[in-house]
Amino acid sequence: MNIALIAHDAKKELLVQFCIAYCGIISRHDVCATGTTGKLVKEATGLEINCFLSGAQGGGQQIASRIACNEIDLLIFFRDPLNPKPHEPNDNDLLRLCDVHNIPFATNIATAETLIRGVERGDFEWREIVNPRYNQKK
Repeated sequence: MNIALIAHDAKKELLVQFCIAYCGIISRHDVCATGTTGKLVKEATGLEINCFLSGAQGGGQQIASRIACNEIDLLIFFRDPLNPKPHEPNDNDLLRLCDVHNIPFATNIATAETLIRGVERGDFEWREIVNPRYNQKK
């Protein structure tokens, strides 16, 4: 699976702690992230992460374009709904794209834990069936 990680500034440490806790599961998948978030997670966990630009420079849009091309299977976006900053990625655009392409989307730790445990159990193998990208690799 291709897992994308994004976090608003106030939630970056929480996402790092989440990735430390679930490193064993996450390490078995391809992971990408916005620049600063990816750098922090990589330093804390040693995970291999494809880092895009920082959110302020367009990293959220880079992930959005991968979602639009059906190249992301799960998005974990820890957002700060009470204090969003103008330079942070827009969660409404990402949510709409995930809905259009049937991409599971977690915006908080409770949902992220549920989804990552589902990944561990194989609950998202249906992505291989509905996504022709997987069939081309075989």
